Amino acid sequence: MSTFVDGAQIHVKAGNGGAGSVSFRREAHVDKGGPDGGDGGNGGDIWLLASTNVSSLLRFRDFPHRAAENGSHGAGKKKHGITGKGLIVEVPVGTVVKGPEDNVVADLDEAGKKWLAAKGGQGGRGNTRFLSNSKRAPSFAEQGEVGEEFWYDLELKLAADVAIIGFPNVGKSTLISVISAAKPKIADYPFTTLVPNLGVVHVGDRQDFSEFIVADIPGLIEGASEGKGLGHEFLRHIERAKALLVLIDPSSDAPLAPEAQLTVLMAELGAYMADLLDRPRLTVISKMDSADPSVIDELLSQGTASMAISSATGQGIRQLLSELEVLVRAGRKVEEVGEDEIVIHRPMPQNFQVVRDSDGVFRVIGRSVERTVAISSITTPEAIDYIQSRLKKLGVDRALKRSGAREGDEVRIAGFSFDYQESI
Repeated sequence: MSTFVDGAQIHVKAGNGGAGSVSFRREAHVDKGGPDGGDGGNGGDIWLLASTNVSSLLRFRDFPHRAAENGSHGAGKKKHGITGKGLIVEVPVGTVVKGPEDNVVADLDEAGKKWLAAKGGQGGRGNTRFLSNSKRAPSFAEQGEVGEEFWYDLELKLAADVAIIGFPNVGKSTLISVISAAKPKIADYPFTTLVPNLGVVHVGDRQDFSEFIVADIPGLIEGASEGKGLGHEFLRHIERAKALLVLIDPSSDAPLAPEAQLTVLMAELGAYMADLLDRPRLTVISKMDSADPSVIDELLSQGTASMAISSATGQGIRQLLSELEVLVRAGRKVEEVGEDEIVIHRPMPQNFQVVRDSDGVFRVIGRSVERTVAISSITTPEAIDYIQSRLKKLGVDRALKRSGAREGDEVRIAGFSFDYQESI
């Protein structure tokens, strides 16, 4: 069974915020002490981190759930709760994160790039925070917010400098085993390679050398852009490549003539992503040691390929690496312009909206209003007065009126229900 997985799901659950404390000073010789309830701790966040320590999404296939710690509750004597421990989840460099509607929400294409996948709930404020001239002994505190919870789809697109493409059994795996330390499975039948292989190639000597990453992409066939033969799974690993190395099989055993191979490969690349046809590209004849020399000469003279190589004998390999190095250097210079930020935050919406359900109930949705009603007790006159005053300051009453709410209509906020009154 393969240990390379390039598609998986992840479920993230950030920590809940701790509740604020309702407490009053109770000390000797202090009669009716004031409020001293501490705040609850914030829940832990969950981040996704692009890391070179992992090479595939295997760890998420059977165990997709990741959770951060909850914040602890506040206590008396103004003791604040402890913030819940956050969680950093390592994913391979090149991981694309998609939301529930298949929209891309993060592209972790560089080592060290982080993305906030789930924000921890904010801790509730203790009753000390509600002390005012009109409320000398507030008997309520805020509950902690619930941490965010999401399902995401993860897709891995290998971040290689050069992608080797060609029909099955064209010699891609043999080539990468010769030019790098990669040891792919090699056999003389189609579809030997079922997962991409990566190899690091070193060019030059100790004083002047460079290196680049080469990916052996499993053999493409006609119809790959439409998903035939797992085409989409293979093709997405080509997207990030700075240059393409196209191998052509000149032997009589090839499924198509060399010119036809090139036509099919270019058509499939263009159908999948038109930009791929604009990438720096080197077309090379493979297996020159086992082909008719006259066929190779004809292909070179016609311009079908620019050079010929033999991985078995090493012929042409040095020239090939030199040509690839030039293409990679050019591609890297283009990418150096305007690098992305390493840390990506998702802004937390602070506003609210009013939605009317089919049953006529008005729902007010938004972080600020939901925090307002999330207090430890809403039955005391003091708490009700605070909620009404706070909602009015936020403009909830005006928003409800503009939405068509009338006296006596039911309004719901975060699970709490009350009748609308214009005097709110």
